[in-house]
Parts: sequence; structure tokens; C-alpha cells
Amino acid sequence: MRGFPGSRPHEQEGPRPFSSGWLELATPPERPRRGFRLPAWIPDGRELSAVMVVVVSLAIAFVTIQQGQGSLIHEVVLAPATNTPIPPAEAPVVTESDSTLEVADDDVLEQPALETPAAVGANLKSDAFVQAPQMPTSEAAAVASAPFDTPLLPEYRIVAYYGHPHDPNMGIVGEVTKEELANQVKTLAADYAAADPSRPVIPAFELIATVAQRVPGSDGSYILDTDHETLTEYIDYAEEQGMIVLLDLQIGRGTVANEIEKVRDLLARPNVHLALDPEFAVAEGQIPGVYIGSLPAESIAYAQQVLAEISGEQGVPPKILVVHQFREDMIQGKELLEPLPGVQLVIDADGYGAPELKTAVYNFLVRDEPVEYAGVKLFYRQDMPLMSPREILELVPAPDVIIYQ
Repeated sequence: MRGFPGSRPHEQEGPRPFSSGWLELATPPERPRRGFRLPAWIPDGRELSAVMVVVVSLAIAFVTIQQGQGSLIHEVVLAPATNTPIPPAEAPVVTESDSTLEVADDDVLEQPALETPAAVGANLKSDAFVQAPQMPTSEAAAVASAPFDTPLLPEYRIVAYYGHPHDPNMGIVGEVTKEELANQVKTLAADYAAADPSRPVIPAFELIATVAQRVPGSDGSYILDTDHETLTEYIDYAEEQGMIVLLDLQIGRGTVANEIEKVRDLLARPNVHLALDPEFAVAEGQIPGVYIGSLPAESIAYAQQVLAEISGEQGVPPKILVVHQFREDMIQGKELLEPLPGVQLVIDADGYGAPELKTAVYNFLVRDEPVEYAGVKLFYRQDMPLMSPREILELVPAPDVIIYQ
């Protein structure tokens, strides 16, 4: 199991980059540059450039005439055994409306955008979009079926579609049928497998199992439960397709312990894992979607313990626990989280924004924090532009779990 790296390095004195104090500092005027001037009788830069173009063109023409047909040797490949010229290979052509969800359109809980790095304390690093090592092209890209006898991470990468089956406003899961959804996420998984052929990719659904509401409900928890019939339907189908399912819990004014018990029987299944969304875990007097919530490390550690127990009781490989985060204060006491046998903890850098901002948030919350496994979330409608699989895999560390909403 991967251990946690050290905490964020000591920061330098003075205003934090991208803080309000930093932005208020006056920018010193740029000093004029005194470059060396050539004598007046020497031609200026444009004339010299024109002369150089003529000279280079004449040189290329002369070399081509001298070589003649010998230049054709650069367009063939010698077979190792016979040294017989063979033509070069051709380049590839790139050629429900469920009555249980009674939420008005203006009450749909949308996640805030990542407005500025200062909003999350993020420091825009100069190593954003670090160049990834060259991927081998000889290995075949692989979309894998989820194994039930071995841990999924870090051997495999997970690519998931997020949302609620009955509400298209809450993510791509509700926009199409489960069959279409499976085909689309498999295609996306293949794109990631092609970008990194060394690591097979498992497609997944992330289903919102408890939905945060802006009305208290009969129990005052501000939570509406997704019916087990729907969840089971998707879990069964995913199992048939070799896919896994993440059950996402939006806590509202409830507790992690109570919400987990609602889906504990489903978590016993080998292809079902868990996700927690601190954004919607609010305190007394607060309303989900109006306030940005948080979870203490103790609640996340409790979820780890429950998943480890289920793994041991059922004799199945470690369960995955994804925790969404787009602000530092969404996980209280994050440094107290530790790896636990029987569960694989993923911190998912959530929130939408431009690629540079998403990279900065990822660096701050994942790269520079105590994280066991790395995750990132993308938004089809809000991310402008949407980062490509290659750009996502260039994040450091390369994400283990990638989620699309």
C-alpha cells in the first residue's frame, strides 16, 4: 500500500502568492535594456534575415543536386535479415423521471467554480503541465474488467462517470441510459489506456446514493435517499460489464455513520465502493448548497474502518474510498488521515475551472498534501476548456482515479 508523502514544505515569508496582499503589491517598473548596437554601415536585422534565407536555400539546392537519387535511401527501411530495402510503413489515419426526486431546477445543488487560487489557498506552481515521460507505443491499450481477487490500486486506473440516474442536472449519469453510459465511459477509458498503455483502465459509475436537499425533510437531515432498486439495477449491470460502482454520499445534516448504514448491504458486493462529498456535509443551522460543508478526519477514518471491516467479512480485496475536496477546509485535520489495510483512500481534487487553475488546485490538495491515492474530477459543461486525457496524466502524480460529471 502506498504511504503518505510528507506535508507541504515551509513557505517563504511575505504575502502568499495569489493572496489579496500579494495582488495589492505594486509591480516595479521594468528597467530599460541597453543592448549592444551595431555600426550604422552593417545591414539591419531584416536585411540580414533575408540574406540568410537566400544562402540557406542555395545550400539546400546544391546538396540535393549532389546527392541525386541517393537521397531516396532516407525513405526506405532495411530489413535486418536480408538488408533488402522495403517501403516504410504507412502512418495510421487519425481520422427517469423518478417521483422520489422532487427538486426544482433552481434548487439543484451545483458545485461552486474554482474562482481563484486564493479561494483554496492554492499556489500556482511553475511546474503546471509537467511534461510526462514518453509512453511506449508498442503496448496495446487495455480497458480491463474489474477483478474481484486483487486490489484495484495502483495496478489499475479508474475512469468514472458521475451523477444521479434520475436527474440529468446532476451529472452525465442521468443524461443517457445505463447502456449508452457504459459504452461512453468505456470509450473514455480506452482513451486513457491509449495515453498510458502501461496501466489498464477500469470503467466505473459514481452514483449519488444520498442526495443533499435545500429542504429539511421529515427527519431534518436535508437528505433524500436514492431507492435501492435503482442502485441495484446499475450495480448489477456494471458487474455484468466488468465495471465498478462508487456510491456517493452527500451527508447533509446527517452523519457519515448513518449514511453508510443505508448502503452497507450494497457495499458488501465486490464491485461496489464508496465516495464521500464533504461539500454537502453541513452543521446545524446551515443549508446544503448555501454553505460549503466539511468533514473531520475522524469521520473519514470511520468510513475507512467500516470499509475495512466489510472487506474482511466478505473476503474481498480492499475497498476504495474517494473523498471529494476543492477547498482546504473541506477536510478538517487532513494530516491525521492514515492508510488502513482493507481500504484504499483517494483524495479527489474537485471543482471546475480553467486548466491552469485545476492544475494549481490539484497541486495544492493532492501533490503537496498527505494523500494515499490521487484523484481528479472534470466537468463537461463547466471546464473551459476540458483537459485532455494526456494533460490529466501529465499531472504529478498522475491520477489513479479520474471522474467526469
